[in-house]
Amino acid sequence: MERLRSFLAANAPSFEIHLRDGWFYAVKKGMHPDAESIVFRADMDALPMDEEVVCSADGFPAAWGSESPGVSHKCGHDGHCAALCGLAMELDRIETRRTVYLVFQPAEEIGAGGERCAELIREKGIGEVYAFHNLSGYPEGEIVYRRGLTQPASEGLEIRFTGRQSHASAPENGRNPAEAVAAVVLYTGEIAGAGQTQKEKQTKVQAETQTQTQTQNKTPAGSEPQPSSENMIGIQTVSMKLCTITGVQIGTGDFGISPGEGTLRMTLRAEIEEEMMEMEQKILTFAQVQAEKYGLQISHRIFDYFPETRNSDEELGRVLAAAAKLQLPAREMPELWRASEDFGWYLKKCPGAMFYVGTGEDWPALHTKEYDFNDRILRPAVDLFLELAK
Repeated sequence: MERLRSFLAANAPSFEIHLRDGWFYAVKKGMHPDAESIVFRADMDALPMDEEVVCSADGFPAAWGSESPGVSHKCGHDGHCAALCGLAMELDRIETRRTVYLVFQPAEEIGAGGERCAELIREKGIGEVYAFHNLSGYPEGEIVYRRGLTQPASEGLEIRFTGRQSHASAPENGRNPAEAVAAVVLYTGEIAGAGQTQKEKQTKVQAETQTQTQTQNKTPAGSEPQPSSENMIGIQTVSMKLCTITGVQIGTGDFGISPGEGTLRMTLRAEIEEEMMEMEQKILTFAQVQAEKYGLQISHRIFDYFPETRNSDEELGRVLAAAAKLQLPAREMPELWRASEDFGWYLKKCPGAMFYVGTGEDWPALHTKEYDFNDRILRPAVDLFLELAK
């Protein structure tokens, strides 16, 4: 963080730098105080992974990589910060009509930074907010976007069962939580459709709806049912709901001990926050029933809460207009990006848009040891931000 602040002070002196608790923002006052202000956000946290890139795909040596063991930028947040620094340098040379804020945010990977930093929008009365993310699997420099919902809500749920330990030869003298944990694991698959793709779920809904329609209309078996608005509505309203089991721990594995404690961890993910909360409550209610059935105590905790990220049509339109003016290729994503993003906290405060910049169709995937930010996409990212700021 200090390196970023020093760089901005030396290379974009027209920006005022304001330090907050664990983060900071830079602001350049516009010529028209009444004009609606705008904010661009970059996340600056890294991942708990070793730097293993000897030479990145764009030719930079390992000297540009992380020097801290167990910490590296395998999601590209270093590139997001570099893009905002580039934008600051461009804006430093010109007068701006409206005030521009640059937010350098921590803790995006756990969903905590956005909630804290988004308060700046309310505090300063900011009218628009934008951010981008690098995205592998798309042509280098291509602007990728999705209308409306672009990334889902998610949270980490931990359920802990506490019973009573006993000798493995006399499990009846204890209360082993294994069966309760197993029951909850199986139940999560039932309510979330674990492992089903969106297309599979749509096909299932379509088949069920058509069967119901055939029964109601007495359509002869084997004949093709006529399309109906009911069928179409059923297909369109299927939303993604996932529960991914991320950890199960029951005892120590010692063959002479029947354990008395068990912990289950999972990630809940849904297109709509309310649906995620409904899924959470169903799981907790079922887990409580299991705890009572086996005479166990139960507790739970929530981690890494992310709201849904939903683009504003008007602000996304401005992104696409800017891309067209700059002659940057743009492509609409057919489905949402399943990874969660705490930029959704900002979009709760004011309209805005999250878009993506392709790093290359064969570029290594995010959160892998092979990943390194593609520096060549900085230019289109900065240019598009600059056009929005103007």
